[in-house]
Amino acid sequence: MTRILEILARLIAFPTVTNGPNLALIDWVEGFLRDAGFAVTRVPSRDGMKAGLLARIGEGPGGVLLSAHTDVVPVDGQDWTLDPFALTRRGERLHGRGTTDMKGFIACVLALAETLRAPARPVMIALSWDEEIGCKGIPEMIDRVIPVLGRPDLCVVGEPTLMRPAIGHKGKASYRATCTGEAGHSAMAPHYRNALHGAAALILSLRDEQARLLREGAQDPMQDPPCSTVHAGVMRGGVALNIVPDSAEVLFEIRHLASEPPGAILSRIALPEGVTVAETGSYPGLETDPATIAPLLSVLPDPTPCKIAYGTEAGFFAALGIPTVVCGPGTMADGHQPDESIAESELALCATVLRRLTAP
Repeated sequence: MTRILEILARLIAFPTVTNGPNLALIDWVEGFLRDAGFAVTRVPSRDGMKAGLLARIGEGPGGVLLSAHTDVVPVDGQDWTLDPFALTRRGERLHGRGTTDMKGFIACVLALAETLRAPARPVMIALSWDEEIGCKGIPEMIDRVIPVLGRPDLCVVGEPTLMRPAIGHKGKASYRATCTGEAGHSAMAPHYRNALHGAAALILSLRDEQARLLREGAQDPMQDPPCSTVHAGVMRGGVALNIVPDSAEVLFEIRHLASEPPGAILSRIALPEGVTVAETGSYPGLETDPATIAPLLSVLPDPTPCKIAYGTEAGFFAALGIPTVVCGPGTMADGHQPDESIAESELALCATVLRRLTAP
């Protein structure tokens, strides 16, 4: 635990807030893994402001891939009572931005890495960026995973699950609807097409589709809610009360079961006159057969599969045909919060599971 906490303190000290650079952390981890005997490949982002890492140690086929993102959510506007970028102990809990989501897992992985001089099976590590804003980084890395690392038998994405094996979560697609109308004086409003009316009609269509999904859409009782969901989060338009607005926009999302493609849901949503829709981001869902992740289940104190409400990068690895599971220390209820923290016992459990998983 002493070494895990030393590493975690270094990781927390890098303020890798999403949309900012992460290169200082990547430089440090790259040197750390090279010193530990790993072959390391850096994957720069297209804008050059960030990078990910793919690392491997060990010979032969198969092996296990341990995956994490390096970015953390902002601290602005949160009421922190301690330095978010310094590791602080309070009793049995360790505080700092990213302790739970998900630098605690990375610290466990790096502490393990120092001990793996000649593993019986390959051990691989993938670190990404910008996961917190819709898995923006991993699509720039995913096509290099197998060419660089080989094909692992198992991928463990270490998002916080209290070390329960999460075999599924919904995917997400986000959209911007652009609504066009005709500007005119409000005294003559019936003579013009009001862009806000189109936006309102679209939102009603979204509501109708959500009701249909609840009533007759695909259902998964392990999910809450058990069906795919449609949500309108932002509507804006108009410049003055006495002007008929000629433009408006609606931002909405579809969080879909892995078995229900978002395109099928979108195709049922009626688009009013003057409304067009463009996708602004997406990540796939996850649906894993527990039989394919037996090596992990065999070393967990509680191998009962579960599913999680939030999205992860796991679906990208599963799409490569790699058996993939989400399993990491801590709980998401403690992430994204002021004074974010993780129990030391959770890190200890994670370290034990990783050691058993990679043992000969």
